[in-house]
Amino acid sequence: MVTIKKISEHSGYSQATVSRLLNGDDSLSITPETRKKIIHTALALGYDRSKIKTTLEKIAVVFWLTEQEELQDVYFRQLRITLEKYAKINNLEIQLITHEDQVLEILKQVSGFIGIGSFDKEELRRFKSVCSAGVILEINPEPELFDTVKPDTDRITKKALDLFLEKGYTDIGFIGGAFLNPNTHQEEQDSREIIFRQKMSTKDLLNDNYIFSAGKFTVGQGYQLTIDMINTLKEELPEAIFVASDTIAVGVLQALNEHSITVPDRLELISVNDNDIAKFVSPPLTTFRIDVEEIAKTSIDMLVDQIVHPRSITKTVLLGLELVVRKSFVPENKAD
Repeated sequence: MVTIKKISEHSGYSQATVSRLLNGDDSLSITPETRKKIIHTALALGYDRSKIKTTLEKIAVVFWLTEQEELQDVYFRQLRITLEKYAKINNLEIQLITHEDQVLEILKQVSGFIGIGSFDKEELRRFKSVCSAGVILEINPEPELFDTVKPDTDRITKKALDLFLEKGYTDIGFIGGAFLNPNTHQEEQDSREIIFRQKMSTKDLLNDNYIFSAGKFTVGQGYQLTIDMINTLKEELPEAIFVASDTIAVGVLQALNEHSITVPDRLELISVNDNDIAKFVSPPLTTFRIDVEEIAKTSIDMLVDQIVHPRSITKTVLLGLELVVRKSFVPENKAD
């Protein structure tokens, strides 16, 4: 058990000073260096963070999305809110940074940051020059500079296709957005589309005519891509479709409903994210749930670990996803 006495011995400061700091005594007057040394010593020894009543560190969330993009993608809004919640639970003071802020000046004043959005390599190199500790969520173009936390959508894409194949489907389509490369500013294939193509090719079932992907991950884009699919394929639609996100899937369902193409009778859908809206659309979406809470907790833990135990190597954590079965697709082993 880590005691105040042990922290005092290892940090070199009196038990009274250690106790007053960890118990949040606002009248305690110590230097920032002393405060940092005591807190880092306590955490390094394994002292329970929940017992520390003072702010441990000041960190930043670099939110590299426009307000419109955030509103269009519920997932990123949930992620930002959840990060703020877990920072508070961990006694971390958090500052939100957007494109409009003086990002480098702010990063100089914090102990670390968590990045959400689309960053180019040069941006991350500049961040590194002023702030050594950082975690990038989702796509990290510089994994040698900062830790990475992301859902394992590659594995989930393969799992979705396996579920379709187990049910006997061979005509399988894909609807998704594109990855906008922040370095070239060009649209590229999203990783889910890449894995979809690879997996279907190995089964000798890839049909390029069944793939419709471009633009942003929005409801409107999902609607337009599906209209394009309907107009192009007419009566030759696939039997099942893997949709890259719930946001896109809402637009997919709107377009299918308008054309009296019933789900799941005519074709079945599997999506990704499990946003709140997934259970309220018609039919409710079968989707892989990305655990936003776990992403936020893991990101905070990894950042604190970097701050307390600086290291020269970076880490990448891939988080699994859970299939939530609703009416748009029922797996073979759950079908009546």
